[in-house]
Amino acid sequence: MKILTQEETKRICDKVMSLTKADECEVKLTGNRTGNIRYARNAVSTAGLVEDTQLAVSVAYGKKQGTATINEFDDKALERVVRRAEDLARLAPDNPEFVSTPDKQAYKASNTFSKSTADIDPDFRAQVAAYSIENSRKNKLVAAGFFTDSTAFETVANSKGIFGHQEQTGLSFTCTVRTEDGRGSGWVRRDAGDANKFDAREASDVAIEKALRSVEAKALEPGRYTVILEPAATSDLLAYMFQGFDARQADEGRSFLAKKGGGNRLGEKLFDEQVNIWADPWDQDIAVTPWDSGSLLARERMDVIKNGKVAALDYSRFWAKKQGKRAVGTPGNFIMAGTNKTTAELIANTKKGVLVTRTWYIRMVDPQSVLLTGLTRDGTFYIENGKIKHPIKNFRFNESPVTMLNNIEEIGKPQILGGDESPYKLLIPAMKVRDFNFTSLSDAV
Repeated sequence: MKILTQEETKRICDKVMSLTKADECEVKLTGNRTGNIRYARNAVSTAGLVEDTQLAVSVAYGKKQGTATINEFDDKALERVVRRAEDLARLAPDNPEFVSTPDKQAYKASNTFSKSTADIDPDFRAQVAAYSIENSRKNKLVAAGFFTDSTAFETVANSKGIFGHQEQTGLSFTCTVRTEDGRGSGWVRRDAGDANKFDAREASDVAIEKALRSVEAKALEPGRYTVILEPAATSDLLAYMFQGFDARQADEGRSFLAKKGGGNRLGEKLFDEQVNIWADPWDQDIAVTPWDSGSLLARERMDVIKNGKVAALDYSRFWAKKQGKRAVGTPGNFIMAGTNKTTAELIANTKKGVLVTRTWYIRMVDPQSVLLTGLTRDGTFYIENGKIKHPIKNFRFNESPVTMLNNIEEIGKPQILGGDESPYKLLIPAMKVRDFNFTSLSDAV
């Protein structure tokens, strides 16, 4: 698939809007080329390249809306998709929460493209797998992993003069390494926009070392412990909390940011003073498009949590209008302030505690407090006097990231993460947290 240029996508968008007679029109044109390689039991099982391009046309007659999609771009196809969207709009009931498509926005380009990532080829992917497989075999271990790389473009336009086009690249790698008898397991995750910042050998070695060290795990009684959560162990927990920063959910009493008796908790101190989290579409490590694809509003750099206080909520255009607030684009990333301390340094400063490599199978228990339940796995270790003493069996936990961010003792170095449960790009540090609640043992390795 050809990655369309700005000139090509502008021509398509202009053509679409010239064809419609609706009151207003929005156009979103996206395309991606995603390569992958998967391996298990020390052998590659699948590899491939998936390509896709899609055009979505949304129109409105008054408060009636219709949307249609297509993946053909000749003149007849474009007219067909416009007419389909118009037909659907005429049939639709009035949308009581309809808000007109936004006026022209100033989109300041962000650096979301890396040529080194766009140039990834089958040989590169094969080498990623080879590092894991060869080194695992040498250590009598069994490796399974999945590597993907993508090059994509996104174009947005509307009948009020909005136009934005940007190319994006990214890669993601996960690897699980186990002992042949299944008694030890290690795991690693790496995400990056720039392939030059990804080291497949380093990543695989982390999983291999954890697999070797996790054999002969001992049971530790459930309870509240000081824990060191590696960034991957924290990211999926925080992703659930970030979803609660929607202003409407808070105002209607449906999130942890709802105030008793009505309203929200904007400006209140709910976290430890060390907690500083912000969104920045132009961040050099995890840049995102400068617009929100859903609303077409321009994104801004904004503090979300400042010195432990809730600094911003996300207002949809409808809710902002209803509440008399200003709406901006929903964040596409979250960045948490950290330090230069390595995980090894956090361990060295811990008298007694638990090191958690990974959390998984996370489910919401109570949205009002963001109480989550989940499991540890693939490398959980007991720390004593600043050193890893021995591996321990995995736990089920019941914990809220809100409580967790109130119990921080130390913060480490941030790491780029996508997060299995997260719609955002994240830059999250390792954390040492007191009183983390492990409720029972798990048989998972």
